[in-house]
Amino acid sequence: MANSASGDSMLDRLVRVLESFDTGRPTQTIADLARRADLPLSTAYRFVGELVERGLLERDESGEVRIGMHLWELTTRGSRALELRRLALPSMGRVQARLREHTQLAVLEGDSALFIERLSGASSGANITRVAGRLPLHASSSGLVLLAYAPAEVRERILAGPLLPVADETITDPDQLRRTLAHVRERGHVRALGSIEHHSLGIAVPVDDGSGRVIAALSAVLPREYPNPDAALAVLVRGAKEITAAIAGREGVAN
Repeated sequence: MANSASGDSMLDRLVRVLESFDTGRPTQTIADLARRADLPLSTAYRFVGELVERGLLERDESGEVRIGMHLWELTTRGSRALELRRLALPSMGRVQARLREHTQLAVLEGDSALFIERLSGASSGANITRVAGRLPLHASSSGLVLLAYAPAEVRERILAGPLLPVADETITDPDQLRRTLAHVRERGHVRALGSIEHHSLGIAVPVDDGSGRVIAALSAVLPREYPNPDAALAVLVRGAKEITAAIAGREGVAN
């Protein structure tokens, strides 16, 4: 794609524009977008206008822009995450009905846990996780499971740090993290107490594709003083097995 005067390509600029949006910032002014995407303001106005014309961005009544419906349409065609979510939802619904707390499904994306679904009830406690949101691998129960079963080069890169704290009880010591990951692989689950929020307990288990390859983590976010975490773990293990069975019956989901 053609380069700009600064040397970056049209694709570079498009990616920066799209990455300037996140779950906490679904809309923004063009001036804010220009700053976050590192674009001259005049370039941002022109570029946004072209993306709006093609439906990749939309303007609201105040003139702010957001991700467009056409981009959502394009990204969901044949999406691996969408198919995994579809297969997992029935089992996730049963888990959430039993636990009546947040039930989540995450996949490894780069060096983060990317959450592709979350079910919550009216009585579920606080939870910072959002669908399409990310958390550090070392700081969440889902991330710890995904990191434990990740390729060795991914684990070593994360272990090399920095392991930044998200809460007071986030694991920030590489040796402790290495031991925790070994325990996850040995036990097939993790309990992360207060690693994201002090008042929460995260429990996560791996979901494999039927051949033993872990492709996702199923987790629940429970109150810190949840009365029976062992029972919650059993519900999650059963749910993960159901999801694995559904995946194994569908070709191409985990590819």
